Amino acid sequence: MAWLYALLASRSVVWLLFVVNAAGTAYGYYWYRYQLADTPPLFLPFVPDSPTASLFFLIVLGAWLLGRRAPLFEALAVVTLVKYGVWAVVMNVLVWRVTGTLDWAGWLLIVSHGAMAVEGIVYAPFYRFRCSHLALAAVWTLHNDIIDYVFGMMPRYQMLANYADVIGYFTFWLSIASLAGAYWLGIRQPRRRLCLSDRGA
Repeated sequence: MAWLYALLASRSVVWLLFVVNAAGTAYGYYWYRYQLADTPPLFLPFVPDSPTASLFFLIVLGAWLLGRRAPLFEALAVVTLVKYGVWAVVMNVLVWRVTGTLDWAGWLLIVSHGAMAVEGIVYAPFYRFRCSHLALAAVWTLHNDIIDYVFGMMPRYQMLANYADVIGYFTFWLSIASLAGAYWLGIRQPRRRLCLSDRGA
């Protein structure tokens, strides 16, 4: 596995991921444009879940490229990339099961959000966040669930409206699982050295 981590830590791969995630983040906020237009200003930071997750990772990658660390954003990135990556895959599969069909955009969401979850997991060994950073990420993540499912700001899937309560319950436990996974992968497991170069770490 050493070759894989060396590849992940290469400057060219990090730059590639920076560009791809920047494009994905921009498109994600565009995808939410109609819901954001109807959202009260107080809730705006908590509505575009997936693009905000990729924005956290974008900040982490940018810091690495500048030779710096952003441990709070590392914690936010690993938790939210895994959570919303898995969440979107499950929701689109559920749409497929409920309606019997899924358009190309739904399949694109499955692939792109699955990749988000993978990013969160494979880069966790390079992170240097602490329990205090993870605790702040937990506050953000669980507070976001409250905003979504108590105040009704969840992503709009009209065909799944009858399942809102079950989806909210699932999302809460997905948050807990993502936080537990972040603790295990980002704190308990051995760390990998990050030394960006074209040869990797």
